[in-house]
Amino acid sequence: MSMSLLVEYGVIALAVSFSAGYVARKQWPETVRAVRVQCAVPLLREGRAAWLRRIGRAIAPVPRLVGEGGCDGCDGCRPTT
Repeated sequence: MSMSLLVEYGVIALAVSFSAGYVARKQWPETVRAVRVQCAVPLLREGRAAWLRRIGRAIAPVPRLVGEGGCDGCDGCRPTT
């Protein structure tokens, strides 16, 4: 396999991965949030190396405020004034 073909496959794989991630975030925001939490919690435990804790903080979703909206989607469920 030539190097240019390998690079082309790599670029296509990146584009497909980003597209799948975007669709997942838009279609299933709660599931994506739950997966991010499940991946981040083990990295944030006491006794982990500092670099692992930094990765865990980067993966973890932004904390929600109490009473904040339901799905982080379109804001269609918020009352209008």
